[in-house]
Amino acid sequence: MVPQEILDYLETFFAGRDGVPFRVDASAVLSGGSINHVFRIKTSRGDLCLKYNHAGSYPRMFESEAFGLSLLAQAGEIRVPEAVCFATLDHYAFLLTEYIEAARPRNDMMHHFGRSLAFLHRHHGNGFGLNSDNYMGALPQRNTFHGNWKDFFIHERLMPQIGLAADLGLAGKATLRQFESLYPRLDDFFPAEPPSLLHGDLWNGNYIVSEQGTAALIDPAVYYGHREVDIAMTALFGGFSAEFYEGYNEAFPLEKGWRDRLGIYNLYPLLIHLNLFGTSYLQEIESILKRY
Repeated sequence: MVPQEILDYLETFFAGRDGVPFRVDASAVLSGGSINHVFRIKTSRGDLCLKYNHAGSYPRMFESEAFGLSLLAQAGEIRVPEAVCFATLDHYAFLLTEYIEAARPRNDMMHHFGRSLAFLHRHHGNGFGLNSDNYMGALPQRNTFHGNWKDFFIHERLMPQIGLAADLGLAGKATLRQFESLYPRLDDFFPAEPPSLLHGDLWNGNYIVSEQGTAALIDPAVYYGHREVDIAMTALFGGFSAEFYEGYNEAFPLEKGWRDRLGIYNLYPLLIHLNLFGTSYLQEIESILKRY
């Protein structure tokens, strides 16, 4: 059930924007909303997607998601839902976006997806980071700018999460020492590349097949980083075919040895999962640390 407080806000919002009445005729819960409540709402303006949560649960989450969607939309390389509006009210915070109707993939969908992601990664920033922080899942994600990828990755990605894991009692001193010994080894590890615009959380649950049969991105954790981050995330939980990587490499070839580097990048999402879901992810983290 969509809270009346949000419906009242939307009626006022649309009336102020163009004077056309706004009406919700039906709503249905969407799957995948493990953090927020997610609904498809049928309205007098067409179908829309509504995410909401209690106002104090995740401060500025929806604002940062709307900003990320706008950055991806401005790049114009991959379809994303338009962010219509967001607000924090007395009791609830919400984000309203375009609803993309899932469809059958066209035959070359994954190849096209890989090429489109490669073109997205050709949009570069002036530094590694973003001018605002956001979220990775339910955890805050710091995006303070750094002049090189290694420092950004260590100080804004690995250190905050392994520190949180230690505070929560999920990682012991031996694991902390392994991370400390890893950091100096990263000096010559990453290929020197400019900061690319990233989706930031590109697992197989964060794309859908649009009405055109091509991929559309949802739930971004956007920043400017090393493009191999997105590639690594696609490999972490699977769901991306060989055609996807072929399409990517045709449009923007990855540096030699890219497959061997994916584990290092995936330490970050694995630490996120460790801190959110518990020690079942610790063994994989430790395995990666031993390998490198």
